[in-house]
Amino acid sequence: MESFEKNLEKYAELVIKVGVNIQPGQVLFVESPIEVAPFTRKVVQKAYEAGAKYVQVSWDDEAVTRTRFEYAPDESFGFYPEWTAKMMEQLAEGGGALLNIKVPNPDLYDGIDSHKVTTATRAASVARQKFQGYVRNKSFSWCLVKAPTKAWASRVFADLPEEEQVPAMWDTLFQINRVDTEDPVAAWQDHIAKLKSMRERLNNKKYKRLHYKAPGTDLSVELPEGHVWYGGASFNDQGVSFVANMPTEEVFTMPHRHGVNGTVTSTKPLNLNGRLVDRFSFRFENGKVVDYTAEVGLEYLKDLLDTDEGARYLGEVALVPHHSPISDLNRIFYNTGVDENASCHFAVGSAYPFTLENGTKMSRDELLQRGANVSLTHVDFMIGSSELSIDGELEDGTMEPVFRNGNWAL
Repeated sequence: MESFEKNLEKYAELVIKVGVNIQPGQVLFVESPIEVAPFTRKVVQKAYEAGAKYVQVSWDDEAVTRTRFEYAPDESFGFYPEWTAKMMEQLAEGGGALLNIKVPNPDLYDGIDSHKVTTATRAASVARQKFQGYVRNKSFSWCLVKAPTKAWASRVFADLPEEEQVPAMWDTLFQINRVDTEDPVAAWQDHIAKLKSMRERLNNKKYKRLHYKAPGTDLSVELPEGHVWYGGASFNDQGVSFVANMPTEEVFTMPHRHGVNGTVTSTKPLNLNGRLVDRFSFRFENGKVVDYTAEVGLEYLKDLLDTDEGARYLGEVALVPHHSPISDLNRIFYNTGVDENASCHFAVGSAYPFTLENGTKMSRDELLQRGANVSLTHVDFMIGSSELSIDGELEDGTMEPVFRNGNWAL
């Protein structure tokens, strides 16, 4: 118990010092499942110890969330409170920070009419467009982290007795977030430096295209002129570093909106807002998804692609070696924030403007003209495996290996 409490303390401190990197006098907004309240309270304490001026916690209760979809009238699902959207905008504009302890239950909406969930998701996306612009331009500090809930742990560790599932999840989160090291903050600084080194190598290459080959995957992905690879830490408008996802093992950039051709097949399940999609594939022509399949959750995949025009185009390409801390655990986490850091992945939907030179200063139309995708949504899906090979095409047409057998060959 003493070791657990010590690690919990170190995890909370890591999230505050490296994740959101709270500065003296800053405001912190925390979104958290009520089930992980003990951890959230430690986070709040660490934030105040770091000099936060004010910390507000917004509690999420899955039972309350599901009750809405079971009993609310149909007109409820197209409604999203304007005051909530304005609050988030003011947080970003005022230089605050956001910490989201995000643990969606993959079975939350079992038996619920998918149209209700899709309508509610879209209403939130529309209302939060301005705020999401701040997120995608890294205008302020934000961080997504994980903490175990019973529902999540029971799915990931279904092979363990019930009483061991949540403790096993805690141990795993401590491990993949380097909390179990003597000095997690120093361990993360070293990790961030390694990711920075890899992204700099890729930026120096200036690849014109990436070519993917794996079982069920034969895909060509053009990269726009001026694309920039990122990974590890980012810097907000005030020049303060933060880590948007913990854990993170990826380096990423944007693809050209109209430059994706071929077929790609998923290698891990996708938890799509509490609805599971699995064993799916996309076929692209000139950037657009023109055909798709799924053995599980086809209707949910259709809802995603019908969000808006941009939802049928890619907005992110991310590289993660198969031999990495999360992947080596050989376990499916049913949580994109974890699974995407065990696997190369793409995202359908909006690109991050900062992955294009001067992209954060461009208008929507300018971004589109430069090849960046724009959408209300951004959903990552995993395509990496030990059988994936990726070739990089240089400006002069020369091809060279980037990945072989799922790992770096660069």
